[in-house]
Amino acid sequence: MRTMRFLWVGFLGAAVALAQDVAPVKYEANALNSKRAQKAHYVVMVSLDGFRWDYAKKWGAPHLLKMAEEGASAPDGMLPSYPSLTFPNHYTMVTGLYPEHHGIVDNAFLDPARNDAEYYYKDHAKNSDGSWYGGVPLWSLAEQQGMRSASMYWVGSEAEIAGKRPSYWVPFDDKFDDEKRVEQVMQWLGLPEAERPHMITLYYSNVDHAGHDFGPDAPETGAAVKHVDALIGELQERIKATGLPVDLIVVSDHGMIAFKDQKWVAVDSMVDMKGAPSVGEHVYPVTEAEKERIYEELKAKDDPRFAVYRTKDMPARLHYDANAREGDPVIEPLEAVPVTVHAKTEEIKSKGDHGWDPRVMPDMKAIFYAEGPDVKPGVTVGTFENVNLYDFVAGLLGLKPAENDGDKKVLQRARR
Repeated sequence: MRTMRFLWVGFLGAAVALAQDVAPVKYEANALNSKRAQKAHYVVMVSLDGFRWDYAKKWGAPHLLKMAEEGASAPDGMLPSYPSLTFPNHYTMVTGLYPEHHGIVDNAFLDPARNDAEYYYKDHAKNSDGSWYGGVPLWSLAEQQGMRSASMYWVGSEAEIAGKRPSYWVPFDDKFDDEKRVEQVMQWLGLPEAERPHMITLYYSNVDHAGHDFGPDAPETGAAVKHVDALIGELQERIKATGLPVDLIVVSDHGMIAFKDQKWVAVDSMVDMKGAPSVGEHVYPVTEAEKERIYEELKAKDDPRFAVYRTKDMPARLHYDANAREGDPVIEPLEAVPVTVHAKTEEIKSKGDHGWDPRVMPDMKAIFYAEGPDVKPGVTVGTFENVNLYDFVAGLLGLKPAENDGDKKVLQRARR
């Protein structure tokens, strides 16, 4: 009896330890895979946050470089949407919509239609509220068409959007073990056929953190690149071992550039904002007269570090003129310096940053790699806008895409 008691206590201890090691998956009562969906192939879409377009060669990422040789890639990079920030671009990649159309126009912004309520990317109450999000993300698209989906992190995956959440999703925890994220994806791929998700997302922030903390040219960033590349290699091997028809896609949301100057450029030190609501470089004057006055005064400064536009006059390249959440006038940073409306006193510790238009700052460009049974091997595609991913992924899954801003012809040559 004494031996049995110790065995039972040991079993309980192991069970508790195991419970702490697995992802806290949330389950939605979505329909099982339809017969048609069960015949479809699978997509695992991985985001490596802040992985600049040239990092694989710059730092040596053997698994991604091999992926480029054996699959499809964009050797000159993929264009993020403006602004080249994490939340707008992750959500663009899964909806095919420019930020002005899906509504997540920045990591933080105000909504005049909600009495200037603020969306802030680290506020869980906001980032899990589906009413902020437009479009039909790929996981909702799949669920709407009788196909199960899963998310091991992605912007919007914790919210009910277009009437759906993924069948399986995990509340975001940036400290959750990297290898266990791969393990969770593999557990999903090992589910019975009717329950198995066909559209799966996976996310890593390691490279972005290193780029911010140390800069894009620091050895710490190189180490982060090699680390996530090793994770991709592990994922490739384990997917191959399943024998399932899985298309693997690896992307990023933006690149990274070293700060030219770490001192804040405070717009309110140049013109009187008169208490106009603001977040970051977004300003929301209440009256038309105030909008025009601030615009004219800022324009007269002719400061090379930023451009200023009335919303109606925004350059077409930015696709940033159709949503009140963007503010008016709009301030576009042009140099590698931090711009804000209201002066900030805190020291800028970051060595690198992002957010600029990739046509102005080419190092904002992101990555695209793909391989699998539906991807043509050894194909390179020219630089393309990330809104075009949506139709590509929907096509791999056999789904009818929702209305979006992409062009399905752009990545057609990457398909078998």
